[in-house]
Amino acid sequence: MEFSYISALLVMAGLFGILAKKARQPLLVGYLIAGGVASYLGFFSGGEFESLGKIGVALLLFLVGLEMDLKEIPTIGKTALITGLGQIGFTSFFGFLISRGLGYPVITSLYIAVALTFSSTIIIVKLLSEKRDLDSLYGKISVGFLLVQDLVAVLILMFLAGFRTGNTGLLPFLFLLTKAALLFFLTWYLSKKILPGIFEKVVGHSHELLFVVSIAWALGISALVGGPLGFSFEIGGFLAGLSLSNISEHLGVANKTRPLRDFFLTLFFLSLGSQLVVGEIGTIIIPALIFSTFVFIGNPIIVMSMLGFLGYKKRTSFLASVTVAQISEFSFILMAMGISLGHIEGSVASTIILVGAITMTLSTYLITGAEKIYTKIKSWLTVFEKHGSPDETCLHSEEDLDNHIILIGCDRTGKRLLPFFKNNGHNLLVVDHDPNVFKRLSADKVRIILGDATDVEILELLNIKKSKMLICTVSSMSQNLSILEHVKAIKANTTFIGSAQTREDATHLYEKGADFVIVPEVLAGEYLRHIFLSHGVAHERFKKMGKSHFNRLMYAKI
Repeated sequence: MEFSYISALLVMAGLFGILAKKARQPLLVGYLIAGGVASYLGFFSGGEFESLGKIGVALLLFLVGLEMDLKEIPTIGKTALITGLGQIGFTSFFGFLISRGLGYPVITSLYIAVALTFSSTIIIVKLLSEKRDLDSLYGKISVGFLLVQDLVAVLILMFLAGFRTGNTGLLPFLFLLTKAALLFFLTWYLSKKILPGIFEKVVGHSHELLFVVSIAWALGISALVGGPLGFSFEIGGFLAGLSLSNISEHLGVANKTRPLRDFFLTLFFLSLGSQLVVGEIGTIIIPALIFSTFVFIGNPIIVMSMLGFLGYKKRTSFLASVTVAQISEFSFILMAMGISLGHIEGSVASTIILVGAITMTLSTYLITGAEKIYTKIKSWLTVFEKHGSPDETCLHSEEDLDNHIILIGCDRTGKRLLPFFKNNGHNLLVVDHDPNVFKRLSADKVRIILGDATDVEILELLNIKKSKMLICTVSSMSQNLSILEHVKAIKANTTFIGSAQTREDATHLYEKGADFVIVPEVLAGEYLRHIFLSHGVAHERFKKMGKSHFNRLMYAKI
């Protein structure tokens, strides 16, 4: 490949990436369109970047494995597990029926059905982070079932990679399971017994060597697993990352590897985008629109139905459900693997790529505007809500809510305030979205509502008009504004204490009518200044204070 040829394609990727950013779209949508435009202009077919794109995919799976903490799997939670597996099952079932109805063969329909089930973890986590909703109830549920999806996706890729065309039957299947079990055992053994010591004693002292050795390990294991061992380079990348997830430098490796992954993934998406321009574009546009409609509308309905069945209120169900209104980069990888195995044709992959471009574009606007959309359609969503949901569960009587203090969030800051309110006999009501906090406080006979405090129906349960103080310890700007606007709308004369991550956010809350705003970075500086003024800067004094602080952190019951 000529230097000018690669440069021109990357310039085009950069230009369309800028346009995607301006349109508040994921960058990979811009790269897909750039590949399609380049192919339409006739100077890019996509095949030139196939090998380089594989490096990006291998590094993507490497980072998935590197950042996956297997110890978190048992703590995913019943809701995330049931919703994740249920959504995969129902979406696959209906996706298969739609594919067969459109005339696709059985094997092709299975590929399409599975491709439609996965949602993009990268896109959703980024959007939720920008909205500062990762710590919200629906945010935690969404991230939980995304983790379930990622695990299932890896297992499916491993299953497919173990077969070649015509290799079906019981013996090949048993042989595949044996090889997979041995691979996972070897990965576990290396991650626990060998690799941490090697990286700590030999590699970890040099940042440059750590980066080079990590990349070499990722691509080397990818080639080994995808070649002689008969699986795929994608699975090799995942196992390479998983084997390094226990080293102390794994976060540093992830941060250093991510830019290189992004570069090669750009080439991968350019290559995929080139497949959008096919001779039979007229034959794929209708199926692509049908599949896109199913993903954009059908997937959220499936998730809303399941969360409603599990007892969640319609707001929580709706906000979590819109996060599955697009397909994932795993869907593209699955299609590429299907072509390499000879299971599907290129036109099928083109259809799914077009579905990805459509759903990723639309779902970005859907997720960012979900709150406004919910307020307009919430009356129609009651059908997805079961009476007596866990969001409504509380330990109080309506009549007792008078001259009370409302504490929203009782995990960190609120956890330190709770003993003061209890010991001084204040009439306290807690609101928290974490089921573990609910169980703990319920056991201590603390009155608590489990739910999202930005839900108007939850706010109405708090009897804010008769409260003397409302403290929001959650530093999400959107949550603080939502609660504060409700307080002002009902003309409650309660003291509002909010939380903010930055000085700018705090200023905005004051302008909206907050009485006091907690800004951790400011309070930390003021607290240290108070200590310096009171006790000076003597080393022994701080050492003594540090020991006392350590004991409070370690042994405090609350």
